[in-house]
Amino acid sequence: MFAITNGRVIAGSQIVDSVVIVDKDRIVDLRDAVPVGIRRVDARGMYVSPGFIEIHMHGRNGYDTMDASFDAINGLSKALIASGVTGFLATTMTMPGENIKRAVRTVGESMGKVEGARLLGLHMEGPFISKEHKGAQPEDYIKMPSMDEFMSLCDGFDSIVKLITVAPETDGAVEFIRKLANMGTVISMGHTNATYDEAMKGIKAGAKSSTHTFNGMRGFHHREPGALGAVFDSDIFAEFICDGVHVHFAALRTLLKIKGVERSILVTDSMRAAGLADGVYDLGGQQVFVKSGQARLADGTIAGSTLTLDAAVHNAVEHLGVTIPEAVRMASYNPAKLLGLNDMGEIKKGNMADIIFFDEDINIKGMFIAGDRVF
Repeated sequence: MFAITNGRVIAGSQIVDSVVIVDKDRIVDLRDAVPVGIRRVDARGMYVSPGFIEIHMHGRNGYDTMDASFDAINGLSKALIASGVTGFLATTMTMPGENIKRAVRTVGESMGKVEGARLLGLHMEGPFISKEHKGAQPEDYIKMPSMDEFMSLCDGFDSIVKLITVAPETDGAVEFIRKLANMGTVISMGHTNATYDEAMKGIKAGAKSSTHTFNGMRGFHHREPGALGAVFDSDIFAEFICDGVHVHFAALRTLLKIKGVERSILVTDSMRAAGLADGVYDLGGQQVFVKSGQARLADGTIAGSTLTLDAAVHNAVEHLGVTIPEAVRMASYNPAKLLGLNDMGEIKKGNMADIIFFDEDINIKGMFIAGDRVF
């Protein structure tokens, strides 16, 4: 048992001067004073925050989920620590079926074995998307959604797929969404050319979030609000990439005015160049050119990001007019809530002791995962 002292504790929407008491892997109390005889961990005036949860990231530091090896998944897990991530979904992309199968199997076999941030499962982004808004996903491997195709890709590891991106207007998508939602899988609509009505049908069938909102979807028009209009006009979560490249900060401020911080989620959609220098990399077998931190295909299409989640939190505070607790909520509590992780994402009695320390500029200075100090 130990006590985290002298920190500015982010507890929900408030910053409090409480002492955080940790026993084994759990937060057991928030108190005004340190109990007698307990070991102290001095936070030295830093923010004491729930660890960030990354639900949409493909790669970092030269690794990618589609490498389909334990070394790659473990490498991602360890690389994420420096950006304050205590839990993540490894994210696949549209590629040949055998490549996706290998990646899903590898993630399943890596659960509970990685050495850094906790591997929470898998986000399957593609192949059930639209060709019109495929982005950097290879068109040749896009599939129509079906349970048979999904189960084939999972190859017995369907339980680790916690989140799946689907274009709700594609043939069979509504019934596919309904069946997966009934199984407990979270569906996010994305890479979609859906009209407003088509998107709302997907939401009614069980879609609960929007993949990198604004990007890879039919935009808003006053006579046809499109998929983006359905995001605005519903209570689903909206994930977004807060790097100022994928979406103008003014558009993100508009999103927050509509959705509120309560229904918004910070993600990176990072690829393997994140954390590395500019150069030529690959994504899904395609060459990606990274210049000034921006990742693009040869034709100029944005191909993921080099963003990290701590930088996304910083950008939200700096450019979106939110408080530090509000930005933290969008990177911790909200993704946990979307995934049904009821004991994560908040400094609260009974929750997992996934805790980070950071300064005013969101520079990560320390981390505990399940009560163990790892950074």
